[in-house]
Amino acid sequence: MSSDITLAMMRESLYAAVVADALDALGFRHQSPRVCLKPYSGDALLVGRCKTTLWADMYHKDPHPYELELRAVDSCQVDDVMIAAASGSCHSALWGELLSTAARNAGCLGVIVDGAIRDVAKMREMEFPVFARQTSVYDSQNRQRVIDLDVPVEIAGVRFCPGDLVFADLDGIVVVPKEIEDQVIERAWQKVHDENRTRDAIRGGLNATDAYEKYGIL
Repeated sequence: MSSDITLAMMRESLYAAVVADALDALGFRHQSPRVCLKPYSGDALLVGRCKTTLWADMYHKDPHPYELELRAVDSCQVDDVMIAAASGSCHSALWGELLSTAARNAGCLGVIVDGAIRDVAKMREMEFPVFARQTSVYDSQNRQRVIDLDVPVEIAGVRFCPGDLVFADLDGIVVVPKEIEDQVIERAWQKVHDENRTRDAIRGGLNATDAYEKYGIL
């Protein structure tokens, strides 16, 4: 991360779409999963570091229920965003209120679930950001479990690696690989401020064509 642009500054000024534009400009055009992972709780921008879990469906009694998911939650650090990669399976709800409470206590900022969740009303009361495919009444015990954690995972063909920077808001989810983070954030930061100038010019009466020709931003 650029030493001059902190996570707090990113949360104040950046958003998922402008980060996606910066990635596009650098040739990274597939950093947002093209599936509907919508925000069920919390509508503010979520910015943090990927804490990854890999999930699998199961059809037998689990001899060690919740073992790795509890380990994952308990090992969260400040500014982590839990990534629950379940290949889109909605076999059960693999996240809910109690895990949200424990994760928040450990410093986790929110969760992105490529699958189903439950306890939505209670998580909304907590204002804990949760993105998911859908809801389910079913508990994950004996239906789904974490089979690995802190490893690279994929959601709809997009890779999320531990420690990668992730942005999630009402428009979607974008992940920034660590090796290009500085360039992406600096470019996104510049574009946001260029957009502000363009917006002010249009509000001042400049038409959209002239504004684009002048600033090159739309």
